[in-house]
Amino acid sequence: MTNGASDRLDRKAPGFTEFVAMVASLMAMAALAIDAMLPALPAIGEALDVAEDNDRQLVIGALLIGFGLAQIVHGPLSDRFGRRPLLVGGLGLYAASSVVAAFAQSFELLLAARFCQGIAVAATRVLAISIVRDLYVGRKMAQVMSFAMMVFMAVPVLAPLFGEIILAFASWRWIFWMFAAIGIGVGLWIGVRLPETLDPEDRLPLTPARIWRGWRHTVTERKSLGYMLASAMLSGALFGFINSIQQVMYDTFDRPDMLVPAFAMIASAMSAASLLNSRIVLRLGTRMVSHSALLAFIGFAAAGAFMAYTGNKSLWVFLVLLSANMGAFGLCGANFGAMAMEEMGAIAGTASSVQGAVGVVAGAVIGGGIGQMYDGTTLPLSLGFLVCGSLALISVLATERGRLFSEDELANEPARV
Repeated sequence: MTNGASDRLDRKAPGFTEFVAMVASLMAMAALAIDAMLPALPAIGEALDVAEDNDRQLVIGALLIGFGLAQIVHGPLSDRFGRRPLLVGGLGLYAASSVVAAFAQSFELLLAARFCQGIAVAATRVLAISIVRDLYVGRKMAQVMSFAMMVFMAVPVLAPLFGEIILAFASWRWIFWMFAAIGIGVGLWIGVRLPETLDPEDRLPLTPARIWRGWRHTVTERKSLGYMLASAMLSGALFGFINSIQQVMYDTFDRPDMLVPAFAMIASAMSAASLLNSRIVLRLGTRMVSHSALLAFIGFAAAGAFMAYTGNKSLWVFLVLLSANMGAFGLCGANFGAMAMEEMGAIAGTASSVQGAVGVVAGAVIGGGIGQMYDGTTLPLSLGFLVCGSLALISVLATERGRLFSEDELANEPARV
């Protein structure tokens, strides 16, 4: 980032803690829109006459598809017009689509509103990463993202409880009214407190040739492509978990009361992993931390698949292994994202949008497949984790030319602010 942008940020910007909270809030919008709906899926299915239980997963899938596809647009637009206009507009669309969903009288209209919600939160995801990349790079970026992820991971802990509390007193439609209020509130916070982080002289023309060059560079640069694909595989595991967990708790274990505690346990493991990463990544490096965590992810997934295959039906064994898996995921996520962006500073918005689109769309398709394979047991989910982790490892090995744990190329890059 140029000195002009840094000076402007210093004069008007929030402090570091508030900045991290803003980034975490922006990144949390999608998680909130997904996880708060999980307790409401049976009620939605009953109210809107959804015949097949697995079809209720489309309430999640529709948002994920919109979330993934729209990222390809938000990045180039933000590189041309700046971060703030897209952020405020995206949060406005989030609120408006939530109102439509609250009034929906058909499953099809609800899915359309959820797709629009996905388009809206795509802006928050792309621009959160772009703003951080405007200001930081390398290990320092990974540290900032880890702090943001630590705050962000409180959302999966609280969101299902948020949904259940609303359902205890009101219709599932009130969940969408709360989404609308949150979108408006975060939009006002961003509009008042966050200055533009992209200097006018750094803005890029919105031309097909320029956009194509940015897309091509993002999908051909070795680290960007490799870690983007690895992230997509792990996202597939994450979305498979999100698609399956409500049915696993309700049907496999016959413990609907454990849905919220299970989410709290798993999300706490991810949050603890993000906190750990923020403490160790500057010393150990993104590759040492994330590569070790990926191997652990595969090991835990293999253990889960073995337990499911042998017929072990212990809820607590399942939750402990799943929490370990998602803790390892937490150590991979921020570091894979930072490494994918290492060479993308000049086109941060475009690169973030391409990487996000590939990760979310591929992850949604893979996760949807895992969810649709649900057969009343935990085996499809555990095997999905194992396959996704193994494919992520193959991508990392190809990216690093067969070497794991190598020193970061930008290890000593200073913070941009």
